[in-house]
Amino acid sequence: IEAEVQRRKQLVHQAVERKAIISKCYKRKHPEVYILQDSFLAPDFLEIVRYCTSPDADLHGLLRYIESFSDKRIYRLPVFTEEFCQAFVDELENFEQSDMPKGRPNTMNNYGVLLNELGMDETFITPLREKYLQPITALLYPDLGGLCLDSHKAFVVKYSLHEDLDLSSHYDNAEVTLNVSLGKDFTEGNLYFGDFSQNPTPVPKYIEIEHVGTQGLLHRGGQIHGALPIASGERWNLIIWMRSSAVRNQLCPMCHKKPELVEAEGFGDGFTETLEDDAPETVNLCSLW
Repeated sequence: IEAEVQRRKQLVHQAVERKAIISKCYKRKHPEVYILQDSFLAPDFLEIVRYCTSPDADLHGLLRYIESFSDKRIYRLPVFTEEFCQAFVDELENFEQSDMPKGRPNTMNNYGVLLNELGMDETFITPLREKYLQPITALLYPDLGGLCLDSHKAFVVKYSLHEDLDLSSHYDNAEVTLNVSLGKDFTEGNLYFGDFSQNPTPVPKYIEIEHVGTQGLLHRGGQIHGALPIASGERWNLIIWMRSSAVRNQLCPMCHKKPELVEAEGFGDGFTETLEDDAPETVNLCSLW
């Protein structure tokens, strides 16, 4: 346990070093995908955002635009265009084939890319969260800080026959998660969802949901879930863990205790600490996690 604690404390510093090297040395294949544009987003997604930002928007009206699954508050909606997904995956493959240093998303995914290290946080993920996703999550998850999701962790994971096939049951270090299927061609590999805030194993009762290319699933971070094995092909998924410091400052979602904070660079794990005469910043993480 002590060794794992020390490993995690070094993650932030190692990520900063990798990001600096990538920024200086990596030659981007599709530089346009690093800056969010409306043309990357599906027309139906933009219509959903327009509704959610209208004066009379409410949950009942929003549910006419998106697909809802059971009573677990899981929703499917279009997010990106096919053209953007193809260019984005091509860029990710170009990065994977480079000799740049690579941090992996977590201990469960051995293949994937941390988008902060790739330089996509400020110009892509943050505006996507603030301008487009937050109006939607404000209606779907008001009890989970959906109106004030002020930080995130974003990464891409890859599944293929000779690498990671599946993902065992877990819950996310997030209030709300967006999971978008970017492609490529694959069969099987449905996601499955159990109950909220239960022990990750076993998952006695669950529902399966098919992943559809260019579309995303929104769900509560504490929802137990996993990915069944793909049977053929290759799949890339964009995962955005969205966090509300107003919620997690009260109780760490991982250790379920009042957070004991240590300083971190960037968003950290999304906690904030308000100092006297100082504005709160999302630069802390829970020392117990």
